[in-house]
Amino acid sequence: MRIKLPNKDSAGIVTAYYLSSSTYNHDELDFEFLGNKEGMPITLQTNIYMNGQGNREQKMYLWFDPTADFHDYTILWNPFQVVFFVDEKPIRVLKNQTGKGLEFPSQPMKVIASLWNGESWATDGGHTKTNWTHAPFTAHFQGFDVAGCVGSNMNSCSYSSLWWNKGEGFPPHPQSVLFMVNSKKKMQIKESMFIRKVHSCQILLLLCQELGR
Repeated sequence: MRIKLPNKDSAGIVTAYYLSSSTYNHDELDFEFLGNKEGMPITLQTNIYMNGQGNREQKMYLWFDPTADFHDYTILWNPFQVVFFVDEKPIRVLKNQTGKGLEFPSQPMKVIASLWNGESWATDGGHTKTNWTHAPFTAHFQGFDVAGCVGSNMNSCSYSSLWWNKGEGFPPHPQSVLFMVNSKKKMQIKESMFIRKVHSCQILLLLCQELGR
């Protein structure tokens, strides 16, 4: 999905793009963009629900202004791992470790995009409220594309013939192989290093800001 976020003063406004199942103990994979005052950086928050349990938020600042233009936000979910991408760069990975007794998203999910009022928590922990004189707030979505299998036949999602299980041909640049083509499906070293660099810089910055409040 290509998304352009609300500009100017969007404090308290949450733009979301996510996958979610329809069960009570649902699975969910979230992109959430937390608005901010004009001139202040917007926070990207990813979250993962498994069997109805969330509280797995990770926050970061992007390396560009997401209100100035459209950017690509992608979720790869296969039997081996979940990967969140921004402009083809992986920013978060959850490996399937059910063999070690850990949970992993397994329910059929639908795609949802929304724009909503989160002023009770989204900006400065809820201290900065929405300035409704700037309404309406508009988020732009375009270029949506999905490749997947039918939810009623989850076993078919594991077929090795499917491109998302091979790790090659990831759009829009098939030459950018995101996964090693072997049984372990490990990420390439350069992609793993990018994730570590993003997290070490951005999460440290957010932690310092939280401690400074």
